[in-house]
Amino acid sequence: MSQNPVFIKDTEFMTKARQLIRDYHFRSLPVVDNARKVIGMITEEDVLKITSTKSNVTVEGFARKCPMITPLDDIKDVAIKMINIKMGGLPVVKSSQDGKLVGMISMVDIFKNIDLDKIPHKRVKEIMTSKVKVCSPKGPVSKVWANILELGYSGFPVVRGKNELIGMITRQDIIKAGCARVGRESPPVEKIMSTPSYMVHPGASLKDAIKLMLAHDIGRLPVVKDDKLVGIVDRYDLIGAIFEAM
Repeated sequence: MSQNPVFIKDTEFMTKARQLIRDYHFRSLPVVDNARKVIGMITEEDVLKITSTKSNVTVEGFARKCPMITPLDDIKDVAIKMINIKMGGLPVVKSSQDGKLVGMISMVDIFKNIDLDKIPHKRVKEIMTSKVKVCSPKGPVSKVWANILELGYSGFPVVRGKNELIGMITRQDIIKAGCARVGRESPPVEKIMSTPSYMVHPGASLKDAIKLMLAHDIGRLPVVKDDKLVGIVDRYDLIGAIFEAM
């Protein structure tokens, strides 16, 4: 787990939460009271919906309830909880009775500590998602951002013609470009997408996919065969497959 995590108090303003999430590139922040007891989490989606003019809105009303993790909890159980509730990070408290924040555990933390010798002998095609939501390079970024907020995805492959992969656009690409603000003029996807896109073959092993994601610090890989997008695999798919095999 990460110790001494960044947090925000329930009495502080949403504008501060938004600034922290942007500065540190977080997807969520633990919310605590004056005694540093965890009362919930606030997400990137929550804060980016708040305009800078609403400076008197406090965090308390936006805190989402979440499972409390302790330092002695089993990593497998924690990962399953994250997968089930589709949350990428959870607060770690001293004990379930105490409730005081002592750390954060994220899916990235778990992914980076995978024992490569325990990865099941499977191929990417066995666990990938085949029905992939994609976007066009000429489409507006605003539409991609709306889909990210609605579906909870972290990014989309960018394709042209007959499913030819030409790049990826992620929530961080959009935030860094300043295109997540409501009412801003929306550029086309091709202006801010990441290229070239890292990719993996459906016949590649899970170990190869994990090594590639770790090497480039990315959370998802388009699956490409004969220059055509056929699927996508992410950290949740890979971690789920590992713990299922265990």
